[in-house]
Amino acid sequence: MRLLFTFAGGEGHLQPMLPLARTAADAGHTVAVTGALSLEPTVRGAGLEFIATGPDVRPQRRALQPIDLAAEYRVVGEYFAGRLAAARSADLLALCADARPDVVVHDEMDFGSAVMAEREGIPHASVIVIGAGSFVRPDQVAEPLSQLRADHGLPADPDLEMLTRGLILCPFPRSFRDPTDPLPPSARFFRREHVGRPGPSTPLLERLAGGPTVYLTLGTIFNTESGDLFSRVLAGVRELDVQVVVTVGRGLDPAELGPVPRNVRVERYVPQAALLPHCAAVISHGGSGSVLGALTHGLPMVCIPLGADQPLNAARCTALGVGRVLDALTLTPDDVIAAASAVLAEPRYRDAAAQVQAEIVDLPSHEDTLALLEDLPYRRR
Repeated sequence: MRLLFTFAGGEGHLQPMLPLARTAADAGHTVAVTGALSLEPTVRGAGLEFIATGPDVRPQRRALQPIDLAAEYRVVGEYFAGRLAAARSADLLALCADARPDVVVHDEMDFGSAVMAEREGIPHASVIVIGAGSFVRPDQVAEPLSQLRADHGLPADPDLEMLTRGLILCPFPRSFRDPTDPLPPSARFFRREHVGRPGPSTPLLERLAGGPTVYLTLGTIFNTESGDLFSRVLAGVRELDVQVVVTVGRGLDPAELGPVPRNVRVERYVPQAALLPHCAAVISHGGSGSVLGALTHGLPMVCIPLGADQPLNAARCTALGVGRVLDALTLTPDDVIAAASAVLAEPRYRDAAAQVQAEIVDLPSHEDTLALLEDLPYRRR
């Protein structure tokens, strides 16, 4: 079977699908992944074929800005469901004419891929990439998606059934979803990461043995829009009796942080699946991938949302009692010390995270989930 995995954004849109794509390839299926050109190294590093489609995603250096959720919702409508969807649908039509996939698997924000697959009659599945939900608002996406469907000769869809009628795969635990925005009953959940399987040892991980470790990340997009946030957070964690591993991403030079204390190690990138089993807590921007990684390993968190879906994820972390939330614009080193000390010392945060972890452990594996994708062509017939 030929499977085409498509994503519309950056790393956070790609990563939830990679285990499924890798599992499909290991099972003998022909697999290709398509999306922003800058993510080619990530895809090829997973041993998968990559094809560039749509505009590239390259983070830009920007000053730290106040969170504006209304503006974030407009971006979903005007960009993801509008300009980006139109560009991607055109590229994917040409690609599918040559590749002729039997199944298309797209991230939930890749509206162009969904429209293309419907137009071509290709069975398709959507993978949830926004952990808390409540980010794709009908009032923002209805008009651009209606225009896109009309441009491709598809019937009107006033109730936006295109978003829910196909196979929906969710790598997040059910409890993390905002209860005001539930997934349809037909959604199928899966466990993205193997829990408890030790990753390969590295010199960095070997140096972490013997004491509690805190992981600090601001993601792969918003890390370049964080102003002096790294410095303020580091000024706090340096006072804690823990080791700290900081990843700044490929877009930042670790030297920009200047001299760091002895308990801090700064890297461009460390695979979370390898690092998190060695950690006691996570400080992050609250991105869906970072939050899911922490919860998969039962780790309490300090969330410092910067934009996009991060405020929604941070709110769910608060509601579930798995962490604390700080304001990126106003936080001081003392605020970081207080929040990190609390999630490290107070059992209620770790106990709440362990409850969510147990829910994740019980989810079907991505190997089991592959059978749902394999069945799609037969269901269509």
